[in-house]
This record gives sequence, C-alpha cells and structure tokens, in this order.
Amino acid sequence: MSKYQKIHVKIGDQVTIISGFHKNETGEVIKINKKTGKIIVQGINFKFKHVKPNTDNEIGEIKQLEAPIHHSNVKLNLKEVS
Repeated sequence: MSKYQKIHVKIGDQVTIISGFHKNETGEVIKINKKTGKIIVQGINFKFKHVKPNTDNEIGEIKQLEAPIHHSNVKLNLKEVS
C-alpha cells in the first residue's frame, strides 16, 4: 500500500463541494496534503482558533482558519471553452 493517495484535483482548480455543511459552494484549491488525502479550499470550512497572549504587552485574539476537507467531498468544475 502506498503512503500517498491519488488526488483528482490540483492547486488552483475551481471545485464544488458535493457533501457536508458547505454543499453546492464553490472555491479554489489552495493546498493539498497527499498523505491524508485532504485539501484546503479558499473561503470554505472556516474554523476559529483562540490564541492566548504570550507576554503581558500582547493581546489575545481569535483567528479564523480554513480547515481541510477530504478530496472525495469535492468535484472539479470544468471550464467552458467558447
């Protein structure tokens, strides 16, 4: 068994989410992890990370990050040629 999964999309492709909470939304693939088979799509699946301040003069913040989704939950949008 190979270490890496074959993924049907590439970085920069436009994809549509076909299952889950963000069904029927579209976005661009930003990052691919072949080991886990997950991709990050721009503007899809935001998660919040609460960051504590490390020093006294820093302030805490809430960061909004795009979480990965499995590549089987997306389909590639084909470009129309005219």
